[in-house]
Amino acid sequence: MKTLLDKNQLNITLQRLAHQLVENHLNFNNTAIIGIQPRGILLSDRIAELVKGITGKNSIDYGQLDITFYRDDVHQGGIHLPQDTNINFSIEGKDIILVDDVLHTGRTIRAAMDALLAEGRPNSIELMVLIDRRFSRQLPIQPDYVGRTIDTIITQKVKVNWQEKDGLDEVVLID
Repeated sequence: MKTLLDKNQLNITLQRLAHQLVENHLNFNNTAIIGIQPRGILLSDRIAELVKGITGKNSIDYGQLDITFYRDDVHQGGIHLPQDTNINFSIEGKDIILVDDVLHTGRTIRAAMDALLAEGRPNSIELMVLIDRRFSRQLPIQPDYVGRTIDTIITQKVKVNWQEKDGLDEVVLID
């Protein structure tokens, strides 16, 4: 096991990502952050709070998206427990920042875009990921905001640990 980001490096990376969003979307009047269930919401929760602090806004449009029934492997015997989709605003005409922890094959993001488009028609969709495993892509999906890009082999796994769920903040590579 190799540590890719320790607690301090993770915090710096989250700050950078939040500042990049504010730089590109300024006041967030027509922008929403939507985290992908289950583990993308842990990242999006943090990013949304940081953006609020940077912009000085008490609230921004923020939601959580379940992709269970949009996955291409949902009927292949794997167990996928549905989570809640919680988007209490219209996405029509909005600029959406879709957030997930690790971009691997691209299939999760494809499913998320399908699920999102079932909710309405946004103006644009951008992708933010904490970790981009760039050489394992199966679909032509690229992130707009990246915490860290790593090169891995297929047998390796990236695990993002969050204080809220796992008791510590870190990103590790498992062989």
